[in-house]
Amino acid sequence: MVSLQTVQHFRPPAETIAVIVANAMPLVGVVFLGWDLAALVFLYWFELGILSFWALVQALFAGRPSELDGSPLIAGAVASKRTTIRLPFTDLGIRLSTLPVMAVAIPILTLLWFFAGAVTVGVVGTETPDPDALVMVVLAGFGIFCSEGASTLLEYFYRGGYREHSAQTAIQGVFIRAAVIGVGGMLTAMFVGLGAGAVEPDDPITAVDPTVVGFPLLVGIVLVKFAFDLGGLYRDRLVAFDEASYFELGWAYEPPSEDSILPAKPVTERLRPTGVGRAVGGVSVSNVRRHPGALAVGGFILLVSLLFVMGGVWDTVLVLVILAFVVPMMLLLLDYWLRYGGIEYRVSGDAVVAYDRLFRTRLWRIEPWDESGLRIEQGRLDGVLDTSTVVIECSERDLRLPHVRHPDPIIDVFDRRVSGG
Repeated sequence: MVSLQTVQHFRPPAETIAVIVANAMPLVGVVFLGWDLAALVFLYWFELGILSFWALVQALFAGRPSELDGSPLIAGAVASKRTTIRLPFTDLGIRLSTLPVMAVAIPILTLLWFFAGAVTVGVVGTETPDPDALVMVVLAGFGIFCSEGASTLLEYFYRGGYREHSAQTAIQGVFIRAAVIGVGGMLTAMFVGLGAGAVEPDDPITAVDPTVVGFPLLVGIVLVKFAFDLGGLYRDRLVAFDEASYFELGWAYEPPSEDSILPAKPVTERLRPTGVGRAVGGVSVSNVRRHPGALAVGGFILLVSLLFVMGGVWDTVLVLVILAFVVPMMLLLLDYWLRYGGIEYRVSGDAVVAYDRLFRTRLWRIEPWDESGLRIEQGRLDGVLDTSTVVIECSERDLRLPHVRHPDPIIDVFDRRVSGG
């Protein structure tokens, strides 16, 4: 008799059906429809594009924040926001911390898709599928698209799977599949072709006969890919194995959850960076030192201008030199405005809470002895504006409260000697 506990270990049928459909269609095509290697690899290429599309959809609506470093220019400022753009009448939303991940994932997945096509579709060279087989490949691809879509809608959205994923964990599986389909397809075709005597060792891979490597290529790619699909279905068991093993395999990674931040009650003081500090703080010397990447952007533009100097195109050189100074400055100002433009520091007797007035969210809360140090910095801009920058040292990061006119209410919260100033 099958126990209830055993039944609960099985995944709901929609996800299982999607995996079976995706892996069964190539088998049906080769065994019963007479597909050759060209039809087979075209289907795998289409499938990778379909999986990448649905992975990006899942990443876009992931329910947990992405784990990103807050230092990078612009991306770090966006990632530090706890704001979620909600979809009307649903619990779904797009986190601002997801946007930097999407900005990187979309071009990388696009390049991986083209790479996989080059080393799988490229194996058959100029060989194209039979017209009837190509029609069936397109129909099979449409079936995979609907199957993966139904699985995503049911498991990820309707049953709340998005609550357990960040944008990073939502797309990690498709990178593994891209590697399996691309590298696995290339190596299988090469070794099988050479082993079967289809080509000479010095011949290019496009010389491999599709009729020779069709079935071995199917076995080599499908079985490996199907193993990773099963790994995704039974991820909970792999997590348990990873946690119990000596080596870290990555299955046990848990994306960060977003804890609620209590408000400051009662609020005794509300402090904000001065208006001039918010407007020009991004181009202060201290801020430029913290974000040298902006200078790298300007340096790259100057290098490009040297190409036009050698050609004597002085109008273009002048424009590029101006851009080499303006672009880094605008990047620094935008980053600074995203970080501090709408920030208000709400002080109570036992806590300081950073509140984002622009997005109407609390960013962090610090209480006495949560910090490991407290110091005052007064750079050149602070000297001009008669302000101070409070730096609260924590175990994971330093919290900067820049260009505050009267920082005493913040300092009084902490029973600690202040350094600097």
